[in-house]
Formats: sequence, structure tokens, C-alpha cells
Amino acid sequence: MFERLGAFLAVVSMAMFAQPAFANTSAKLIEIKGEVIDTWCYFSGVMGGEDAVIGSAHHTCALWCAAGGIPVGVLTEEGEVFMVLKYQGEDVLEKTDTLMEVQSDIITAKGMHYVRDGVNYIVVENVIANDGIQVLNHEDYGSVPPNSFPKNYQ
Repeated sequence: MFERLGAFLAVVSMAMFAQPAFANTSAKLIEIKGEVIDTWCYFSGVMGGEDAVIGSAHHTCALWCAAGGIPVGVLTEEGEVFMVLKYQGEDVLEKTDTLMEVQSDIITAKGMHYVRDGVNYIVVENVIANDGIQVLNHEDYGSVPPNSFPKNYQ
């Protein structure tokens, strides 16, 4: 038992000392434009391919995931995903309706960009524009669940 504990502590110690070499925690102010997405379905593929888990086809599921605490991201036009750590004026993301109101919308935002272990993060300081839901793909992919189109696009 102590041998396993010693091996575990050795691995943890090496990881602690190696981590700064892989982490870039310096932030820079950026502006991005993209769709507010449900990161679980986007990355896992559990609800279909990348085209099916964005826009109006995936809107209701994205709302459920955001309400359930799944991290929200912004998918840029270039295909990069930025995990949203904080959204303008909100203290705790899990206790706000703000992210529910912008889910699947195309936003233009300024914020502090961080990269850690190859993952992009953004602290959204200012939403410059909100173009609403622009990807109207429920006719092509159906909807999750069926017949749950966004109210404005039925």
C-alpha cells in the first residue's frame, strides 16, 4: 500500500513541477465573434456531427446543458472554441440566466484570453454585438428533442 502511495506522490510531484512548462497563463485582450455553444455535445459528438450541434437544431439541448452546468463556449468563424470562464457582469455563471439568453446566438465579444494546456479560455468583459440565432439548421438536422425549435424560428 505504501509503495503505491509513494509512486502516486512521485507522479503528483513531477506533474506539479512540469506544469508551468506547459501552461501559458498570461492573458491578452482579444475580440472574437462566434456562436455560444454547448461544449459537451460539440466535443463529444453525442448528438451528432459539428454541423448538427450548433444553431437552431441544437438550441433546446444547449439550453439544458447550460442550465445543468455544462461549460459554455464560443465557437468562432475560424473553428476555434473559447471556453467561457466569466460572462460580462456575472459573478457565478451557474446561477445566472444571462447565458441562457444568449445560447446559440452569434456574439462579438471582447475579453481576456488565456491558454492553458492547449485550451482557449475567455473572460468576456464586453459583448459588443449580439446577432441572435443565425444558424437556422433545424430543417436540415431536426431538433433536440424533436419539435422543440426556438420560438422565433418555428
